[in-house]
Formats: sequence, C-alpha cells, structure tokens
Amino acid sequence: MQTNRLVELDIFKGWAIVLMVLFHLCYDLNYFKYIHIDLHHDSFWIFARYVIVTMFLLGVGMSLTIAHTPTIQWHKVRKRIFLLGGASLLISLVTYVVFPHSWVYFGILHFILVASLLGLLFLKHPALSLFSAVGILIGTKMGWLDMHWLFLYLQGPLHLPKYTEDFVPLFPWFAVILIGMASVAYGYHKTILQNRLFKPTLIHNKILATLGRNALLIYVVHQAVLFGFFYLLEYVIKIV
Repeated sequence: MQTNRLVELDIFKGWAIVLMVLFHLCYDLNYFKYIHIDLHHDSFWIFARYVIVTMFLLGVGMSLTIAHTPTIQWHKVRKRIFLLGGASLLISLVTYVVFPHSWVYFGILHFILVASLLGLLFLKHPALSLFSAVGILIGTKMGWLDMHWLFLYLQGPLHLPKYTEDFVPLFPWFAVILIGMASVAYGYHKTILQNRLFKPTLIHNKILATLGRNALLIYVVHQAVLFGFFYLLEYVIKIV
C-alpha cells in the first residue's frame, strides 16, 4: 500500500474525529443545559451519529486489511488488544463514576476491539466478508440477529444499566467493518480516498491526517477536556 494512500486514510479518519468532537460538544452543551436538543429521538442527530459511526468503522475495516497484508502481524494484534482494552476499561470506569445509571459497557471502543479480532477471520476471504455483511444487514433488519437476549442474560450478573450513554451492537455494525475490509481487498477504497476531500496536499488535511493518526488518544481525552471545561465554567458562573 502506497504511503499517500495511508495518508488519505488518516485524513478520512480525521474527518470522522472532527465530526465526533462536534457531536460530543453538542451533547455536552445539551447536558449542561446551554442548548436544548433531543439527541436520542431527533432524526437529524440520529442520522449524524450513524454517519460518524459508519465513517469510524469503515476506517477501522480498511486499516485492518492494510495493516495485515500480506499476513497477520501478531505484534500489532497484541498492541491493539492492549491499547483498546485499556481504553475501553477506562471509558467504562469513568462513565460509571459520571453516569452511574447509564455507564458505557459496550461502546464504540469495546465494539472495535471485539470486531477487530473477529475481522482477522475474514482477512483472506473478501467475498465471504461481503456476503456476511449483506447477511448481517438483512438478518438485523428482519430481527433474526437481535442480541437483546444476551443483554437480558448478562444484565443481572454484571449489573448492566437498562440505558447506556453509548452502545454499538455487534449487529448490524460488524457489517460495516467487513465492508471496509472488502473494499481494500478489491481496491474499491480508492474510490473513496481519491476524493478531493481527502487530498493530502490541502493545508487543513495535514492537520486532519494528524488527528486521524491519533484517533484513539483523541477519543479517550476529548470528552474529559470538554467536560472539565464545562464543569469549570459552571463553577466560575456560580461564584461570580
């Protein structure tokens, strides 16, 4: 894979990061009651979340195939388990403190960790990836792949909340990972990454590429920074 192709993928991830931070900024403004929006029912915000998650997971799928071509790099797998596992645990612990009744037990990072490991089984089988993705999408739409029974089974023993601040179910979202993987195997990812929007020579895209290369760190840190700022702002307002 050529270097500029990887840079374009970083830019793609960078755009997803920017959209995610903006989404979470609106979430925080709503949480601290500076604005009033319905993030869970308004069609615009639901669609925005779908777009952001889809971009992230397509990027994960493409990166997974690129990173493990021509063969699986097990040292990268171990590093990914360590980083994503630690970050996922941190997210669960922090949200348990901040949102004790709606803490995150299987959010986007938890999902990416599990999906990345499952994705290794499909690396050499792009056709199977596509067929599986279609099957997952159809099966989820028809209700055949509903995993709610697993939540009900684990809710008691693990004390899982009935509502969570972030939940990315394995189905249908694993289909997006598989589509991203297959797109690289068949070369279709070039159609996306060669768009002028991701051109490496654009000045702002150099910044976005940096964001994309540090996506995990930004994801883990940005909400702490935003929440800290708004808590500080609330404190200043109270004492003024």
